[in-house]
Amino acid sequence: MENKMCVVMQIIYLLGFSFMFYLSLAVADEKVAALEPLAKTKSMQTYIVWVEKPVSDLIAQSEHEDLGSWYQTFLPQTIANSNQLKKPRMVYAYHNVATGFAAKLTAEEVEEMEKKDGFISAHPERNLQLHTTHSPNFLGLQQGMGLGKGPNYGEGVIIGILDSGIFPDHPSFSDEGVPPPPAKWKGKCDFGGTVCNNKLIGARSFNGGKTTGGPPFDNEGHGTHTSSTAGGNFVKGASVFGMANGTATGMAPHAHLAMYKVCSDDRCSESDIIAAMDTAVDDGVDVLSLSIGGGSAYFYADGIAVGAFGAIQKGIFVSCSAGNDGPDYMTLSNEAPWILTVGASTIDRNIRATAKLGNGQEYDGESVFQPKDFSSKQLPLVYAGAHSNDSSALCDVGSLKNVEGKVVVCEVGGGIGRIAKGVEVKRAGGVAMILVNPDFAGYTTIADAHVLPATHVSYSAGVSIKTYINSTSTPTATILFKGTVIGDQLAPKVAFFSSRGPSLASPAILKPDIIGPGVSILAAWPFSVDKATESKATFDIISGTSMSCPHLSGIAALLKSSHPDWSPAAIKSAMMTTAEVNNLAGSAILDQTLLAADLFAIGAGHVNPSKANDPGLIYDIQPEDYIPYLCGLNYTSKQIAAITQQKVSCSKVGVIPEAQLNYPTFCIYIESGGEPQNYTRTLTNVGPANSTYKLAPLRLHKMDITVLPEVLTFTEVNQKLTYRVVFAAQDGAGKDGIPFSQGYLSWVSHQHSVNSQISVVFDYE
Repeated sequence: MENKMCVVMQIIYLLGFSFMFYLSLAVADEKVAALEPLAKTKSMQTYIVWVEKPVSDLIAQSEHEDLGSWYQTFLPQTIANSNQLKKPRMVYAYHNVATGFAAKLTAEEVEEMEKKDGFISAHPERNLQLHTTHSPNFLGLQQGMGLGKGPNYGEGVIIGILDSGIFPDHPSFSDEGVPPPPAKWKGKCDFGGTVCNNKLIGARSFNGGKTTGGPPFDNEGHGTHTSSTAGGNFVKGASVFGMANGTATGMAPHAHLAMYKVCSDDRCSESDIIAAMDTAVDDGVDVLSLSIGGGSAYFYADGIAVGAFGAIQKGIFVSCSAGNDGPDYMTLSNEAPWILTVGASTIDRNIRATAKLGNGQEYDGESVFQPKDFSSKQLPLVYAGAHSNDSSALCDVGSLKNVEGKVVVCEVGGGIGRIAKGVEVKRAGGVAMILVNPDFAGYTTIADAHVLPATHVSYSAGVSIKTYINSTSTPTATILFKGTVIGDQLAPKVAFFSSRGPSLASPAILKPDIIGPGVSILAAWPFSVDKATESKATFDIISGTSMSCPHLSGIAALLKSSHPDWSPAAIKSAMMTTAEVNNLAGSAILDQTLLAADLFAIGAGHVNPSKANDPGLIYDIQPEDYIPYLCGLNYTSKQIAAITQQKVSCSKVGVIPEAQLNYPTFCIYIESGGEPQNYTRTLTNVGPANSTYKLAPLRLHKMDITVLPEVLTFTEVNQKLTYRVVFAAQDGAGKDGIPFSQGYLSWVSHQHSVNSQISVVFDYE
């Protein structure tokens, strides 16, 4: 893994990024908190503690009681023997997705714990962050068509959402047309009374060990938005400020929802997240959706990765957001191969607001707030940073002066929210705002509910606007509001903020896995944004991989409803091998620069739900198949046991290279002119019983690739066939200024095309 990381660092450097920034990032990754010596301090903090399962004859009570008693034996005697101290020190005891517990401990107490038989590891809990309509139509899921056609709409499937809570009275959570939950459901509703229904069947709150920490109301909006995106019911007349008007619906409008509140004040504690996943498995969910992350970590030190593995062992699909730290490389969260890691892309709708300058030039941007009474008359235009400091250019709080009656140009960024910049412009007397992107954000623009007339324009437009301001002593501008415009043929485009690979935790697994709608997404909101409606049908338009994740979670629910016998890996494979690599215009998907996006941005491509429902072939992976892969990461037996909840001997189960995992994509690191690399993949037929697939022509820059056999003939459903791929880099590969090669391997029949993306990174002196 270290050699691969060196290669990745070399690639990043060649691509023009700051070497020192990535060096510090890589070094930080090598010093994950779980591996650092514990600082000797008497201060107490919450630790996540992984232990082995108890020997069965030690305790002869129920399994949950067995584990609870077993966990108590690891606590210092002064704690374990004191009834007064037990409750406040033991925060959570995990029973399903992990073998371990969360407890308030000092570093010295953890050091003592390490001496006990059965102890695996302990690390201070991480505080993670939230990764903060028309999209079903864009995905081909409009009512009566595509995968959404027919009687189910995800019926019988339960989606568990881990987020900031939910606003249960919103009409998106009406149970009209939704049948009762399946008999397996064992969850609870902490709202009390009759608030929960056949749509919102469960609601729990987790707060530092308080699993009934009050009703899980959503005070932030994030959880309400993600829940309705995944499985909200049909709501007619949805809009924000009259924009994006239409029928709002989630991906699986008749699926059941269960909210597990784990976040408040933009903080999501790792111990709460694991506890919620643990409870959700007990409750009987089919899909887990987490728009939460905290950067890269070794899988055994990542509570979400450990919890997700426990979930997939129970047949539960897990979808997570990739993170909002793009466009830099190596910025992913939630990288484990048993998790679907989702990046963000645009849809073909924008809420257009055009900046018109005094020289007649017009630059299209976006804004949800579009006042009808704003005059098209030209107004004085000023760049806030023209003669001042950076805080003024960013329109930071209290930074603006002498802007009364003017249109103010503000730079996006600086840790200041886009809407907050408008608040400052309005406070200082400005009448309108033009938000301009920094260079790294390129052409990604976002529709926000601003507090004054505004538009968000691209970096290129911003350069032109500032050039115009400098060209005249009396610059002027206005904003022309053009409403909802559908039909952007360049959609989907990768959003600048969407985190990119390569994966730090496992470089030979191509991540993110897939992209989906995550820019300017309309969904349910707990309160009115425009303050103009008394209706409970309140919506907002927001952006982030937090928005793309629940799209994929809802689509997973549709696939689970349609194919109840499919494993989590089968559902994931179906999405990935049928993903689109072209936009609506038929050309390659672009990124924020309007250049072709690479595979570290799009993964397998953009989700196509209808094709995913009928993939023809799948790459299946059983939970036990991940064990040789984990051995190949050079994890110790104890570290693997923390993930798998079973004792593992790598010498007995075998070791495979990362790239040998039966994954739907390939990510290869290879030396120029060096030894060829051989990998196998096994495909399972889920299409017609008698079908023949032929290998499509395969060409990658500076690569010789051999696939054997070149024809796969299936004679029955669920039959498995294996093929072998030999990768050989040609002499001089990587020395021509092109550090990697990308393409795809495709198996084609009369009815299906099964695609596996290939990313090859060249290693050379």
